[in-house]
Amino acid sequence: MDKFFTYQSLRLHYTDCGEGHPILLLHGWGCNADTFNAVRPFLEARFRVLTVDFAGFGQSDEPKEAWGVEEYTRSVEALAKAEGVENPILIGHSFGGRVSIVYASRNKVQKVILVDAAGVKPRRSLSYYRKVYTFKLIKRLLPLVVGKVRAEEIIEKRRAKAGSSDYSQATPMMRRVLSKVVNEDLCHLMPHIKAPTLLFWGERDTATPLADAKRMEKLIPDAGLVTVAGAGHFSFLENTPLFLRVAESFLSKEMKK
Repeated sequence: MDKFFTYQSLRLHYTDCGEGHPILLLHGWGCNADTFNAVRPFLEARFRVLTVDFAGFGQSDEPKEAWGVEEYTRSVEALAKAEGVENPILIGHSFGGRVSIVYASRNKVQKVILVDAAGVKPRRSLSYYRKVYTFKLIKRLLPLVVGKVRAEEIIEKRRAKAGSSDYSQATPMMRRVLSKVVNEDLCHLMPHIKAPTLLFWGERDTATPLADAKRMEKLIPDAGLVTVAGAGHFSFLENTPLFLRVAESFLSKEMKK
C-alpha cells in the first residue's frame, strides 16, 4: 500500500505491506523504494515491511536545505513513530546503511542488515587532496576575476564534470546534499549498535570496498560478515537467492509463523 507522510512540510512516500515484526527498507543514493522489488515479496510474506523513499528520491519531495545523514535519520524516526513502529529490523543498502547506522546507534532495534553500506570515510590519496585544495583556491579567486555570477556558473560546470555520476545526475539541491553526506564518517557510532548486525557485501564492491565491511565488523559489537563472490555494490541484487537464504536464517526468530 502506497502512503505519504508529511515531515517538516515535505511529502515523503513509502509503502507499507505485510504483517508481523516491522522491517524498514532503506535504499541507496540515486535509487528509490523500487530497488528492493526483488526481495520485497519474500519479506512481505513474513513481516510488516515499510519501504521508504528518502527525501529527494522516488516520489518524495526534495529537502528545502542541504540535509545531512542526521536529518535523513530524523525523518525516518518520525515516520516510524507516526506508524507505531517499535524495535524494527533495519535493512539498509549503501546510503541507506548510513541512516541505519545512525538510527540503530540511538534507538532500540531488533536486528540490522547492512548491505554494501556507506559510513566509513574513504581513504584519500595525495592527488585527491591536491585537487580539492586547488578547487578551493579557484573558488576563492575566480569571483575577483570574472565576477560572482559568472564564477558560480564556471564552478558548477567544473564540479559536474569532475564529480561522480551521482553528482552530475543530481539536481542542484541534491548535489549540495551529496557533498554534505559523502564524507560523513560514522565509525564513532558503530560501537553503540547493540543489535545483532549482518554485513552482506560484494567482494568486488568499489563504491564501498570490502575493507569498509571488515572495519564495521570490528567496530559493531555483535556483527558478522557474509562476502558475496564476484558481486559488486548491489550484491543483494546480483545474488538475490543467496541474500534471501542468509536473511531467512538471520531473521528466523522474528518471522511470522
